Amino acid sequence: MKKYLFLVVTIVLSLAIVGCSTKQSSTSGSSSGSDGASSGSKKVLHLNNGNEPTSFDPAQGFDAVSWNALNNLMEGLVRLGKDNNPEPAMAEKWDISDDGKTYTFHIRSNAKWSNGDDVTAGDFEYAWKRMLDPKTASPAAFLGNSIAGAEAYNSGKGSADDVKVKANDDKTLEVTLANPDAAFLNIITNPCFFPIDKKVADKDANWFKEAKTFVGNGPFTLKDWQHNSKMVMEKNKNYWDADTVKLDEVDWAMVNDSNTEYQMFQSGDLDQADVPADLSAQLVKQGKVTVSPEAGIEFYRFNTKMEPFQNEKIRKAFALAVDQEELVKYVIKSQEKPAHAFVSPGLPDADGKDFRAQGKDYNKYDANEAKKLLKEGMAEEGYKTLPQVTLTYNTDDTNKKVAEALQQKFKEVLGVNVKLANMEWNVFSDQQKALKLQFSRSSFINDYADPLNSLISFTTDSSMNRTGWSNKKYDQLIDQAGKETDEAKRSQDLHQAEDILFDEAPIVPIKYYDYEYLQKDNVKDVIRHPVGYLDLKWADIK
Repeated sequence: MKKYLFLVVTIVLSLAIVGCSTKQSSTSGSSSGSDGASSGSKKVLHLNNGNEPTSFDPAQGFDAVSWNALNNLMEGLVRLGKDNNPEPAMAEKWDISDDGKTYTFHIRSNAKWSNGDDVTAGDFEYAWKRMLDPKTASPAAFLGNSIAGAEAYNSGKGSADDVKVKANDDKTLEVTLANPDAAFLNIITNPCFFPIDKKVADKDANWFKEAKTFVGNGPFTLKDWQHNSKMVMEKNKNYWDADTVKLDEVDWAMVNDSNTEYQMFQSGDLDQADVPADLSAQLVKQGKVTVSPEAGIEFYRFNTKMEPFQNEKIRKAFALAVDQEELVKYVIKSQEKPAHAFVSPGLPDADGKDFRAQGKDYNKYDANEAKKLLKEGMAEEGYKTLPQVTLTYNTDDTNKKVAEALQQKFKEVLGVNVKLANMEWNVFSDQQKALKLQFSRSSFINDYADPLNSLISFTTDSSMNRTGWSNKKYDQLIDQAGKETDEAKRSQDLHQAEDILFDEAPIVPIKYYDYEYLQKDNVKDVIRHPVGYLDLKWADIK
């Protein structure tokens, strides 16, 4: 395992790739400060969140539309630093047992909640066990599976007492893993592992729903929250490292149209903006676009429980009718790479090389094979006419363009008339999780530098699966890889699992993500972690 830890750290340092979840737009949506020091002598940064956050409950806000804000309102035991590596946060230090299984975290004496309460080890024990509680139904619960007793508790086969997370005293938290996990410190930087002020939660179960009741422990506090309109954060004077925080305030808009966002950037209402597809080539040529790495992928999911996508050949026909190169170059118009697999480039294989480079490319555009498979699949199902297919995407102008291009391609290659539907993010997310969408847009962002983090999403019981697809051999390989200490065997299991995923085709990859954005010259040190968190702890306006 020591060798594996070295590989992970090396890759993270060299490629700045850390860390998984969903991304609400085809390009990331965050922005900053207006015309300098902003409102008088105050340093105010103006950002765009794209949409209303799903939730500021750490156990539920498991997506980029919640993470960007939540990561600045709260903080875990460790925090990703400027170099994308975990560093001390609420915990000033920790000890690891010789067998690599037991972590003892020592919480800072000056760790405070925004209301002045002490942050305690009990707050972490409460929050983590609540997240793992099957009644909470947290979409992030699978990230706790490395903790001894966590998976059994979350699956209803164990109890909270079996979960090896224990507050030894107010400032000491002991966590025991089922097996050594070199990525554990990276994993617990995820917002789902943030603590909750138990005193506050005991009095008000809905403490996270409004600004006036929200209590955090991060660099900023939630001053105002006008739902579906805007949010305002201000510097948290009780934050243990408040002297590092340079911004006085952060104002967040909620605009999900990239052209409107760009106009706001041009007029000085925003200091960062996504790059509108139609202007991408021009802005790149002018040197105005900043690009930074991101470990993630945009893709589409088939619902294998709905006709006609219960049929593997029909799924493959639709998948092979997608021309990823054409989409990225002419529709999305970005510098991103077309995707022909699920695991993103930059994640380490057993030999320290890139997992993607060592693996295969799948889903290469092939119109003739697509037509052949559709005909065979329809014959297998006894279809003379294909059941109506509806492609659903979350509301966003670029998502709309991609959906329209796919619609045209399916008509051109397969002769199939696909209907389009769009939904606002929160409704779309709920419908997709409930398996109510037939064919829908999706995305994934890694939580830590490990291909396992990507591929575990499609195990039968994963909350991230959302396809209805299940394969016992796939589940077995992912389970083996999670326990395997022989790195070569572990890598072999993961590559074999990815083969199965694309052989049965419950998904269609579109592109690998990167961050492409515009930023005002006077905005400094806004950190965009490759895992999808926007970090404003070090941000400044000069």
